[in-house]
Amino acid sequence: MQEEEAVVWQGNFIAAKTRGKWEYVSRTRGMHAAVILAIDEDDHVILVEQYRVPIGRPCIELPAGLVGDGAVDEDAPTAAARELEEETGYRAAHMEVIGEFHSSPGMVSESFTLLRAHGLERVGPGGGTVGENITVHRVPLSAIGDAIAGWRAQGLAIDVRMLALLGGALIASHAA
Repeated sequence: MQEEEAVVWQGNFIAAKTRGKWEYVSRTRGMHAAVILAIDEDDHVILVEQYRVPIGRPCIELPAGLVGDGAVDEDAPTAAARELEEETGYRAAHMEVIGEFHSSPGMVSESFTLLRAHGLERVGPGGGTVGENITVHRVPLSAIGDAIAGWRAQGLAIDVRMLALLGGALIASHAA
């Protein structure tokens, strides 16, 4: 039998909840995120850098945004296309749904849908909406490990989803 969920505190966007001994956070409007893996025809990955208040520093991330932030009946591919263009200035010919994932399921109930952007075309500067101050990075996949090490040395945070880009190299270095 599952214990009852209790809301301990609720703000405009998040709620702190308990269920038995577990404490966790969820979004108040039940939204989830769309995260975009965008690799262009030259094997460069499109990344974003933005300041994140909870960690107090800029973070290197895959482009992402909330599903439903653009329209109530928005689906993940539509949100991903919108967010990719807003944040990076790239438009995708097609969004492929990879699947749903949970980044920190012991603390946050939020999930995200990972999508792969195909047929990228640069249509604008990116940078996000007013106040987001997003910096766009286009990095060769072959140099992603060095790029991440460099950003880390500069004091930038690295989002957990960057492991999708490091995965093969991490596994190969372990097997050697």
